[in-house]
Amino acid sequence: MEPDSPIEIRIVQEWDTAALVGLYRAGGWWEEHWDPGGLPALIRGSFAFAVAADPVSGRTVGMGRVISDGVSDAYIQDVVVHPDFRNRGIGKRLLEALLARCKAADMTWISLIAEPGRDDFYRSLGFRPMQGHVPMLYHEGDDHS
Repeated sequence: MEPDSPIEIRIVQEWDTAALVGLYRAGGWWEEHWDPGGLPALIRGSFAFAVAADPVSGRTVGMGRVISDGVSDAYIQDVVVHPDFRNRGIGKRLLEALLARCKAADMTWISLIAEPGRDDFYRSLGFRPMQGHVPMLYHEGDDHS
């Protein structure tokens, strides 16, 4: 991609599975035993799924999605830009597109969990730590006492 090549941000209902697997790998979030056949349902089941694509090469260079009931609460996740395309404002544009979709539905509770070292990026877009809250993840088989 040329530095001045325009990257398009699109909200989609379907997208190339192999391109998305590549982005999940770039984010360090893909387990090789996972079935990529589930990605179309993941996209359709999201409130909004955004991709960043280079219209010249056709390459998919970023993505992000919103999980929501579509009424009150929204959770942004899977935001990633391929390392070759970072620091060009693509992540910001992806987040802005996802936030615009949430705001258009009058959602006021929009959250995410930032990876360590990325909080300044999200702060620049209006996110703040949730004081008094602790992110938690379920682990089946753990002692639940």
